[in-house]
Amino acid sequence: MAHFAQLDENNVVTQVIVVANEELLLDGVENETKGIMFCKSLLGDDTRWVQTSYNGNIRKNYAGIGYTYDPVADHFFAPQPYPSWTLDTDAKWQPPVPFPTETGKFFTWDEPSLSWVEVVLPTE
Repeated sequence: MAHFAQLDENNVVTQVIVVANEELLLDGVENETKGIMFCKSLLGDDTRWVQTSYNGNIRKNYAGIGYTYDPVADHFFAPQPYPSWTLDTDAKWQPPVPFPTETGKFFTWDEPSLSWVEVVLPTE
């Protein structure tokens, strides 16, 4: 099985579908172009498709609805979680301050202070 992401005019993923292997094999080898042609035959010639990998073997991340495809870098990336976070070379969002290494505590990102804040869990 292979997965294909449909893109809108801004390269944002609008849906991901599963395509059976027999629909994209060409001489016994998986062929993305054949898979794209199959997707277009189902959902229209005017649709745009890019193959994605559930285990991240291609294009760095599995495409989800709302993800963006970067055609220059040839990868998918998630929506930016906070304005201060930056995209790294692995197409993962990184905070400006590393996540705390303390064990046994829970933290959440606080964008106004650009810091991790400990979450105090209620006790019974």
